[in-house]
Amino acid sequence: MAKGPGLYSEIGKKTRDLLYKDYQADHKFTITTYSPTGVAITSSGTKKGELFLADVNTQLKNKNITTDVKVDTNSNLFTTITIDEPAPGLKTIFSFRVPDQRSGKVELQYLHDYAAISTSVGLTANPVVNFSGVIGTNLVGLGTDLSFDTKTGNFTKVNTGLSFSNADLIAALTVNDKGDTLNASYYHTVNPLTKTAVGAEVSHSFSTNENTITVGTQHALDPLTTVKARVNNFGKASALIQHEWRPKSLFTISGEVDTRAIEKSAKVGLALALKP
Repeated sequence: MAKGPGLYSEIGKKTRDLLYKDYQADHKFTITTYSPTGVAITSSGTKKGELFLADVNTQLKNKNITTDVKVDTNSNLFTTITIDEPAPGLKTIFSFRVPDQRSGKVELQYLHDYAAISTSVGLTANPVVNFSGVIGTNLVGLGTDLSFDTKTGNFTKVNTGLSFSNADLIAALTVNDKGDTLNASYYHTVNPLTKTAVGAEVSHSFSTNENTITVGTQHALDPLTTVKARVNNFGKASALIQHEWRPKSLFTISGEVDTRAIEKSAKVGLALALKP
């Protein structure tokens, strides 16, 4: 296990990846190439119904500085500059989007054996300030995630979370939406050799008194092929198969069916990622 409790965004991440990562109902194609100077260029296109979206991302690494520049079909330019460890455990991230002049943001992340802190502030006259922090160890962590709008003087986000993990089990409990949503998640590694795992997530909304329960599993058929499946209490069942047909190049087929309205057409998604 890694040292330290990790950032707040990592609370429950294992379960979220198991239940939601790589599932999609769209058609997506991604290809990455590398120039002789080490510049990585990633082009991707996604077909959502009749709509086609595309973007090109260029990544340049120079020592501990990584620069990402992405352009999409709406002529938006996204730039992110990451400085890794200007001091031990510290990471600095600058990001902005053109033509949105209010999108500029600077973020600081600090990782310690017993704490992890991430704070960001918008580069505007009345910025939104974000702070998240976790204290604990790689076994138990307690954290909070806050956002404060200095223009209105209100907290726009107030979340708290607790995580527990050992060699084969990870559990998390979070309170989100200013106390309105309670979320509990569970991840258990059944067999590390076949990457077999099960997970579950239960979410309760106090304002609507509604519960959402999602359970899922994954299993590696062989070292290059993985299958996943999930179902929730609303009758939505999904499955996918992902094959690494060459190193770092993945082909994924996923589908979803509403078991309560079986007459409706199933949603099928395809994703192809190519890397040299």
